[in-house]
Amino acid sequence: MPLGSNLHTISLAEGEALAPWRRPIALLVLTACAMPLAFATWSALLNNFVIEAANFDGADIGLLHTIREIPGFLAIGVIAVLLFVREQVLGLVSLAMLGAATAVTAWFPSMGGILTITLLSSIGFHYYETVNQSLQLQWLSKERAPKVLGYLLAVGSGATLIAYVLIVLLWESLGLSFNTVFLASGGACLLIAFYCLVAFPQFEAPHPQRKQMILRKRYWLYYVLQFLAGARRQIFIVFAGFMMVEKFGFEVHEITGLFLINLVANMAIAPFIGHGVARFGERRVLLFEYAGLVLVFLAYGGIYMFGWGVLLAAVLYVVDHLLFSMALALKTYFQKIADPQDIAPTAAVAFTINHIAAVFLPVLLGLLWLASPAAVFLVAAGLAFCSFAAALLIPRDPAPGRETLLLRPVPAPAE
Repeated sequence: MPLGSNLHTISLAEGEALAPWRRPIALLVLTACAMPLAFATWSALLNNFVIEAANFDGADIGLLHTIREIPGFLAIGVIAVLLFVREQVLGLVSLAMLGAATAVTAWFPSMGGILTITLLSSIGFHYYETVNQSLQLQWLSKERAPKVLGYLLAVGSGATLIAYVLIVLLWESLGLSFNTVFLASGGACLLIAFYCLVAFPQFEAPHPQRKQMILRKRYWLYYVLQFLAGARRQIFIVFAGFMMVEKFGFEVHEITGLFLINLVANMAIAPFIGHGVARFGERRVLLFEYAGLVLVFLAYGGIYMFGWGVLLAAVLYVVDHLLFSMALALKTYFQKIADPQDIAPTAAVAFTINHIAAVFLPVLLGLLWLASPAAVFLVAAGLAFCSFAAALLIPRDPAPGRETLLLRPVPAPAE
């Protein structure tokens, strides 16, 4: 019997009749706040911390992110864990693990210590994200999903905004340390995860999820887009922020201020992205995202090739974040083409596919960075162009039997 089966379990319909603060959407909102408190704060401080504490260079930061992405590559293991642990319980335990590991990051200021604690926090992050995406698509109807996902993105940005404002205002004035900030942000995430474990009943989705690995030919385009998204995003996560510190000398409060701008923009725009997906469809939104990313990465390369300045780099950093927020359209594309019972196992498979390139790309590009930072961003532009070409195959109205434009419509599979 899976861990958590003895907890109070109710259907989603019964959950909607509970007090607002105990409904499924309330749980999604709280976890949407908790995860970025730990992960986004860790990301904001990471480059300064590793350079100051362990004198990292481009090759070292590439190795760090390769280690960080190994649990993402192994996210398919979620399927096996779900044989013994309920999905909702696994998600919250993983979130707690992320918070705890983030809280103690500054206690290990060496290469080996940083790599070890990063691996532990990454296990929590990737298992939480795998389960969270699955629960979102199971708990939200196809009609509501794009809009609600946009609002959840905005909520997470708002929670992180509070943390970043405190860092910007207090880092220098109070002489905050890395340890203080890591403890506060990771501890807050841990407390929220524990509260969600004890305060909410277990919600039962209407379609029991398959507990084995699912690879279906008709999902092939979704798999391709996930692979390209993972490879492309790694370059941004690893090297865009590192560039701001290494090339332009950004300090903690300055890089955090840049993150603040991203958050305010996301809070304002994310709900409109959700409405845009609902109105214009996944195909148009993803094509817009990928075309924009091609231009952004080419401009990143131009910063090194032509000596363009810090203002352009900062603007590109913000635009980059906004374009990546449109990736929620990829979630709803899958929701529309998937069998309802496939959502949990396919979320795990997709996370693994998303991280295939992440296992080797950061360390290889870290070595390339030492020779030519511009070349790293040109590789990213090429990956974004491949995503654009693949997205051209998404139908305007995807559904089971209409997964790509290369297929003739066929009757939808029985659920």
